[in-house]
Amino acid sequence: MAFRASVLTLYPEMFPGHLGFSLAGKAMERGQWSLDAVQIRDFATDKHRTVDDTPAGGGAGMVLKPDVLARAIDSASQDDARPRLLMSPRGRPLTQQRVRELAAGDGVIIVCGRFEGVDQRVIEARGLEEVSIGDYVLSGGEPAALVLLDAIIRILPGVMGNDLSGLHESFEGGLLEHPHYTRPQEWEGRDIPAILTSGNHGAIEKWRHQEALRLTGERRPDLLERAGASAQKS
Repeated sequence: MAFRASVLTLYPEMFPGHLGFSLAGKAMERGQWSLDAVQIRDFATDKHRTVDDTPAGGGAGMVLKPDVLARAIDSASQDDARPRLLMSPRGRPLTQQRVRELAAGDGVIIVCGRFEGVDQRVIEARGLEEVSIGDYVLSGGEPAALVLLDAIIRILPGVMGNDLSGLHESFEGGLLEHPHYTRPQEWEGRDIPAILTSGNHGAIEKWRHQEALRLTGERRPDLLERAGASAQKS
């Protein structure tokens, strides 16, 4: 069964965006995944197609209305059990583990927030899982949704030419990825490390692991701490 993505947005023209190109675009052409961009405004019932209102209690900005958004979600979900995700800076940080869990399913329903946010009642009533792609704020959830889908689609079975290539990337083993090199052997006075051209595959794997540990320790020591905590629990 093909992976199905439904994206609820006020700007459906932003999709598929870059996902229409390269590996993701070719996979879509082959029918390995599909994308349905749903216009939230189509589910407004007044003549002005209003989707937002002022925040209860006062304050700046506008809030997406729960009744309109709920109708859009219900229309997209029907009776299926796909996870319902809300792209939000206050959500749980997206991890490679969560990406793999989502890729193993039938698809996702993604709500792209706008304005000051979404009425809390629809988040609770429709079981939306809030997801963040980083500690920063975007103008809307659409770029975040594209990032999430990119991460998922590339690891769907058969999308990458060599499925094993995804197993040696940053975060897959809890570490950042080791450095990469290719020809020419010497470039601007810099040589490829001799170990990589030695033909000793055991030594090469050891070097790559040591480099991954070094880079992770320098740039993301929190990953090493997390790995250590997981090892202690097991």
